[in-house]
Order: sequence, then C-alpha cells, then structure tokens
Amino acid sequence: MRTCFVALALALAAWAQSPAIALTHVHVIDGTGGPEQADQTIVIANGKIAAYGPADAVQAPAGAAVEDLHGDTIYPGLVGMHEHMFYPAGGNTYNEQAFSFPRLYLAAGVTTMRTTGAVEPYTDLDIKQAIDAGKMPGPEIVPTGPYLEGFPSIGPQLHSLKNAAEARRFVRYWASVGDNNWKAYMHITRAELEAAIATAHALHQKITGHLCSIGFREAAAMGMDDLEHGFVIDTEFVPGKKPDQCPNQAVTFATNAKLSIASPEVQRTIHTLIADHVALTSTLPVFETFVPNRPPLQQRVLDVLSPDARVNYLRFRIRIAAGAARSPWPRLFPKEMEFERDFYNDGGLLLAGLDPTGGGGVVAGFGDERELELLVEAGFTPEQAIKIYTLNGATYLGIADRVGTIAVGKQADLVVVRGDPGRRIADVENVLTVYKAGQPYDSAKLIAEVRGQVGMH
Repeated sequence: MRTCFVALALALAAWAQSPAIALTHVHVIDGTGGPEQADQTIVIANGKIAAYGPADAVQAPAGAAVEDLHGDTIYPGLVGMHEHMFYPAGGNTYNEQAFSFPRLYLAAGVTTMRTTGAVEPYTDLDIKQAIDAGKMPGPEIVPTGPYLEGFPSIGPQLHSLKNAAEARRFVRYWASVGDNNWKAYMHITRAELEAAIATAHALHQKITGHLCSIGFREAAAMGMDDLEHGFVIDTEFVPGKKPDQCPNQAVTFATNAKLSIASPEVQRTIHTLIADHVALTSTLPVFETFVPNRPPLQQRVLDVLSPDARVNYLRFRIRIAAGAARSPWPRLFPKEMEFERDFYNDGGLLLAGLDPTGGGGVVAGFGDERELELLVEAGFTPEQAIKIYTLNGATYLGIADRVGTIAVGKQADLVVVRGDPGRRIADVENVLTVYKAGQPYDSAKLIAEVRGQVGMH
C-alpha cells in the first residue's frame, strides 16, 4: 500500500508543473465493468488522467482548479460504434448533419465515434479534420468509407458495386483519402464481400456489415470483423433464401419473430460468431422506434428537430401505433435483447451505437444515452452497459491503451452527470460536462446551439 502512495505522490509531482483540474468527491464507473466507486478524485493535466483514487488519498496539485462533485458521477467518454453524420429525409435519402450532429454527440458524452457508413464521405472526412484541428467541437471520428452496397442499391446516395474487382478498387481508393473502416450493406454479393474483406484486411483495417443477402454464419466464415444490429436482421433463418439475394425485410422480421433465442439454430449462430471472433454492434434505439408507443416522447428531442423533421417524426409514431396489431416488433424487440445478452454472457465482444435512421426519432447523442438505458432494460448492469459502450468499442478499434476506461495515464475523456447511473441508469441523460482530452465542454451550451437544426444541417 505504501508503495502505491509513493507512486501516486511521484505522479502528482510530475504533473504539478502544468495547469490541472481536480474533480473531487465524485462517484466513478470506470468502464471496466467493475462496481461503481464512491467518493473518488480524478486529476486531469496535459489532457490526461494524472491521478485517480479515493478522495482521502488523492490530493489536488498546487494551483489546480478544484471542483467538488458531490452528488455527481463520472464515467469514460463513450465510444459509439454505430454513429452516422446523417439524418433521414424520406424516400431512402439522408441529409448530412455537419453542424448539429458533432455537437450533439459530444454533448451526450460520445468522445470517440465510428461513422459506420457514409453518404457524404468527403464531408465526413472534412468534419474529422476540422474537429482534429480544434476548429469545431465534436468527437474523435474513426471514418468509415461509403457503403459497400450491391445491386440494387437501397437508395440513390449509395453506389452499387458491379463486381469483386470494383469492390477491391473501391476500398483501396477510399483508404487512400483517409477512410480506415468499412461497412458492407444489404445487397452485396458473396464475391464482392470476400474481395472487400481481403482488401481491407490487407490494409490492416476492419469491416463490419448490415447484411441481408448474406447470413451471419456465412459472413463469419468469410472473415467479417463485426456485424451490425443483431438477430432481427439475420436472414439465414428465412425458408428458401437464395444465395446473394436479400429477402423481403417483412418476411425476415416475421420469420425471426417466431424463433426462440434458446433454440439450437439461434444458439449455433451466437457460438459461431464468438468462435470466429466476430463482434456484434447493438443498436437498440433504432429498433425501439418500430415498437408501437415507444420510446417515451421527449421534449428535448422535439426541441432540436427542425419544424419539418418534428412533424415527420410525429407522423411516423402515429403510423407505427396504428399498425400495432400487425407489428412483429413487440415480439422481436425483446428477442433482440435476449440475443445480445446471450452473446455477451457467452464471451462475445458486444459493441454499441444508436443508428440515427429509421423514422427520425433517434437523434445523435440522445440516442446514445437511450442505448445505455436499453442495455440495462435488456438485463445488463449499468456497469456492464457502460463497459460495452466504452472499453469494448475501444478494444475493437485497437485504442484501449488510450481511451475506454478511467486509469492514470489515459486520455482524459470523461463524462460528468448529475446523479448516479449505477442506481438509476436514466441519470445518463443529465450530462453536465464532457471532457475530451482534458478539454471541458458544457453539454447544455452545445445542445442550445443546435435547437431546431436537426434535419437541416
């Protein structure tokens, strides 16, 4: 114990030469999945965590700004793994939200994000450059290239690959201009996907997929690194599914709604993904919008939407409610939760994101907070939910040595919330301050900047 205190004193002495911030008397959920810790102090200096431990053992360096955070909780900055820079505009088209979304992600505590599919890839790269240069607020962006989509493309903003050779050229080109992750999409063929995987892996990059033409076990055998959304979209259970063809989504949903997660065929898929080291990205918020009368309608969401976007979303909710008697989603949604829980409990790497698509009710940042709440509803502890959204994402991206947990020497990416999410997960909505590499951002101010803007820019 004495050795630990000596090391701590030496660390504080080294950092005392630079301006520091001491966040004192705060609850901490450190991102490892371990239990919440009460009455802790975190010292930030030079953009990193200089000291961390019980408040009676960690003293603020001379000259440090001291904040008493009694009643507040800190957890690591979120690592969002299914984030987008666009928002639905109707007709399978999407508007880029270059102004509002970076601010909303950061305001909710997302300090690192994978874009997981781009419709304006040059815009995404320019936003990343502006954020990295300190010209605008936003998370650290891990840029995914344009969708690797087959024919027919699901929308006019997505290019349709013609063959495997084009898939290889596509990955090489977009990697050359700065993209370093990839997302395969619904109509890609097996030959195109195999070519894209091989090309990405040759570049030491990873590929995920929202697949339909290819089932999960088949994709795992090809070497996929990650699969998006989970059980509800997996087409391998659809009777008579043809190779390289995407079944009607309504048929897929109806088929999967009848399956038991405990059944041998579904458990086989879970175990195959784990054995082949395929991660799974949970996106419960976008699925929740298809469940009649969910999610709870929040004024804060309506406030950030443009007038047109607000009307469109409210109409969408009415349509979903009107179709409640025929909807498979009241059965599918809890099955997806069970699938993710089994995957995690059996040792799978579960990631998390929001996917701001669907009917417009999933908004950057707010949807990330909702994902944490839904993971807890699914049966995870708050500490596990936060680990899924922090350390697991950082592990997949290969940056866990720098971000994802609260530890001395790591980057000071921290979220300060009023309340105690360890006891009441909804307190993750009460974000006060977000630290990104030690730089504080006022959450309320960031949200105020984009009031009425989502849907426009």
